[in-house]
Amino acid sequence: MDIIHLEPNSDGVVEWPTLSDEKRAVVTIGNFDGVHKGHQAVLNRARALAEQYDVPSVAITFDPRPSVVHSYAVSHDGEQLAEYADELAVMSLNHRLELIEQAGFDYALVVRYTLEFAARTYIFFLGQLVGKLGMRTLVLGMDATMGKGREGNIGAIAKLSAATGVFELDVVDDCGPSGVFVPRTLEYAVPQNDGEPHNPMTGMTKAELRAWTKKHNSVATRAYSSSMIRFLLARGCMHDAAEILGRPHSIDAVVEHGAARGRGLGFPTANCGQIDGFVPVDGVYAGYVTVLGEDGASREHYAAAISVGTNSTFSETSRSVEAYCVDVPDSEFNLYDARVRVEFTDYLRPMRTFESADALVEQMACDVERVRELNV
Repeated sequence: MDIIHLEPNSDGVVEWPTLSDEKRAVVTIGNFDGVHKGHQAVLNRARALAEQYDVPSVAITFDPRPSVVHSYAVSHDGEQLAEYADELAVMSLNHRLELIEQAGFDYALVVRYTLEFAARTYIFFLGQLVGKLGMRTLVLGMDATMGKGREGNIGAIAKLSAATGVFELDVVDDCGPSGVFVPRTLEYAVPQNDGEPHNPMTGMTKAELRAWTKKHNSVATRAYSSSMIRFLLARGCMHDAAEILGRPHSIDAVVEHGAARGRGLGFPTANCGQIDGFVPVDGVYAGYVTVLGEDGASREHYAAAISVGTNSTFSETSRSVEAYCVDVPDSEFNLYDARVRVEFTDYLRPMRTFESADALVEQMACDVERVRELNV
């Protein structure tokens, strides 16, 4: 897959590349944060149509996420976002592109999202895609919007397609089950008990759901959405999040030197720095650590016990992510400066304060044994 990064000019205009002089392209547009089942439905449909028509398949995505740019502008008197750390992104841009490539696309166009670009109308935007990029078919999810004021909804785009006849619109039902709500403000909720928690709204009656949504100031959303994934991860509901993602949630990180306390206790851990992706709620998890090569390809793959949070037993206050790779000899454990993917498969227990280092070691041994059981 060819990846092309595009920067709008000061007027918000993008110089779209000419991908083919002979064939017009099938295009899909989206943020694709998480590349969850809804995104996968859209991507798979676009790729299938491109194969049917024997034309290039193109995925257009944005960096930064549009919501980050607009939120910053609201809180900074309309200023343009410069540098940013997107802690609410489900995954890194690189991981997003990796999954789009796995979906079989020929091109991924990454547009730098700016306020000037956002101010362009959907009519101008789509006209550019037809005239410059050579778009013949546009594939979108059923509640997609684009352009100034998000005026380019599916109804408006369908009318434009019918009126001009220069491109066709293909709409995919990418929302998942209906009647789903999430709190308006994302908050972490640490599970009180050991074991995998579940979406608290699962199994509620209509009356219970109304009461819960009112209490938590909830809003309706798509079941297949990044908002729902973040809500579940913030409660430790790893199985429910994986059901939407179609795979376990993961973060990318660079292993850095920590306090080496785990090594002193007999459990040397990979201390995660420069984290890309949404970090789930504090607790101990079962999962995997995969070492990534420079090209993003995976190398070593280890079952792991993963801790997220502060180490209150030793009075540490900074939040961290550390992974102990199970059944790897201490003499072979050296991942410093390696880029890794940390995959969370199961929530084991909340973080606790232990009376002594020996009590902590005893619990860590139990955690490791549980990881072995789950990852057989």
